[in-house]
Amino acid sequence: MRIVESGDVRLAVYEEGPSDAPTVLLVHGYPDTHTVWDDVAAVLAERFHVVRYDVRGAGKSSAPRGTAAYRLENLRADLFAVADAVSPDEPVHLIAHDWGSIQAWEAVTEPGAEKRIASYTSMSGPCLDHVAYWMRERWSRPTPRHVKQALTQQLHSWYILAFHVPVLPQLLWRLAIAQRWPVLLEKLEGVPRRPDHPADTLAGDAARGVSLYRANFRERLSKPRQRGTRIPVQVLMLTGDHYVSPALSEGLQRWVPNLWRRRLHAGHWSALLRDGGAVARMATELIDHVSAGKPAPRQVTGKKLVVVTGAGSGIGRETARAFAKRGDEVVVCDLDEAAARETGGHAYQVDVSDEAAMRKFADDVVAQHGVPDIVVNNAGIGHAGSFLSTTHEEWQRVLDVNLWGVIHGCQVFGELLAERGEGGHIVNVASAAAYLPMKSLAAYSTSKAAVLMLSDCLRAEVSGRGIGVSTICPGLVNTNITRTTTFSGVSADEQARKQASAAKAYQRRNFGPEKVAAEIVRAVERDKATVPVTPEAKAGLLLSRLSPAALRAAVRFA
Repeated sequence: MRIVESGDVRLAVYEEGPSDAPTVLLVHGYPDTHTVWDDVAAVLAERFHVVRYDVRGAGKSSAPRGTAAYRLENLRADLFAVADAVSPDEPVHLIAHDWGSIQAWEAVTEPGAEKRIASYTSMSGPCLDHVAYWMRERWSRPTPRHVKQALTQQLHSWYILAFHVPVLPQLLWRLAIAQRWPVLLEKLEGVPRRPDHPADTLAGDAARGVSLYRANFRERLSKPRQRGTRIPVQVLMLTGDHYVSPALSEGLQRWVPNLWRRRLHAGHWSALLRDGGAVARMATELIDHVSAGKPAPRQVTGKKLVVVTGAGSGIGRETARAFAKRGDEVVVCDLDEAAARETGGHAYQVDVSDEAAMRKFADDVVAQHGVPDIVVNNAGIGHAGSFLSTTHEEWQRVLDVNLWGVIHGCQVFGELLAERGEGGHIVNVASAAAYLPMKSLAAYSTSKAAVLMLSDCLRAEVSGRGIGVSTICPGLVNTNITRTTTFSGVSADEQARKQASAAKAYQRRNFGPEKVAAEIVRAVERDKATVPVTPEAKAGLLLSRLSPAALRAAVRFA
């Protein structure tokens, strides 16, 4: 620790990482100390000179007397004092959270700040002047959307009014809230308890920090200033933030022409105390863009990376091409690599039933293209035969591909999506056979029914991380699955005859795979859960919900 003086305030400053590397300055919010950045700093310190400090009135920094001491101009002076002390010759890269972000905006929008700040990543703390204009615009043009946004943010900001009540907030922090703070974070945001957070100075820090609200909000919101900046800014919109809504960053281009807006599916504190690695990665991407000219990530440009399994033909091929037509980057795999290459995109040969092969495939995709935004688990095989006539080997083959292939795809890519924290979508292609029992499709229907239930369970689990899960249930679709479907208990000649007969029937039905692909794209866009595609699939789903008994009775005579 070192001490940096700013006026009559002594600031406790902490440094780590290589001293000759670019400097990244982390500014914490209320009621935290520099320790809230531990996870983020640990990742950044591998490449950067990382600097943190306890803001005035918090942690080991000194606490000035009087509300006026916490005005934004004083906080701005503190930030510049630390920046000048730790990086006198080069501008720093700034990352800030909560009140740290509010005071960082004050610094970033100061004339000439671009000489001292190279980039800025902001979380959960807007510029108060920008907020004032944002609110005025919404109430001056009260469309339903604007009114909803304004009311939502006002409800989120209930605590600001509470902090203006004399004496009571300080008493509550000292007598009750501070001791229960870890429990509250765990219950509200799923933040695991940890010995290094919060700091043992929390009660006093929080009580003094109330002055931040009292010294700044009324003046800034009633008399906003025109505050713009040319510094590259990245705003991480925390979708689970109970205090700052993502809508507050709308229209920010008016003040910040060089702006990135990205979603991080995390809460106000869980973003740092649970998903610090994601925050570090996203901040590094802006730093590398500014310092080394690396391209902006896909999440900024709007382009998606889509992975489709079983894309060598049929529904998989048409799905890959449908996403490619939207301008997305597509990665395809199939057991038949030549067929995958004919589909287009980046082609790989993969056996989806092999977990090791799928994990290597995921590693290759990440290494060559990045973490995908959309994963379509489409690979599957057909098999016909009654339950009693289906052999153990046939059951194993069907379940290995149709069920385990989907499980492997969900696991290897779902883990990546959850860790990235920016959301995504998983599509599992099942079948109307998942809810339409057929005596002649025992193994196939069972595998697809399992995929449907798996998808519903997974959707419930990962929805909080911004990951959608859709199950696609086509009926009779004209693909080559009929030509490769195997049949239990028949000779080779009889199997060939049955395959030809099934292919002719599906051809007469003439429902093409491109129509299923269009439904898959729509399901991703609208985050639909279960999607029956063909008319018979829709009618079957309705009957299965209205009268399961009638459906079971019909199966006996089918």
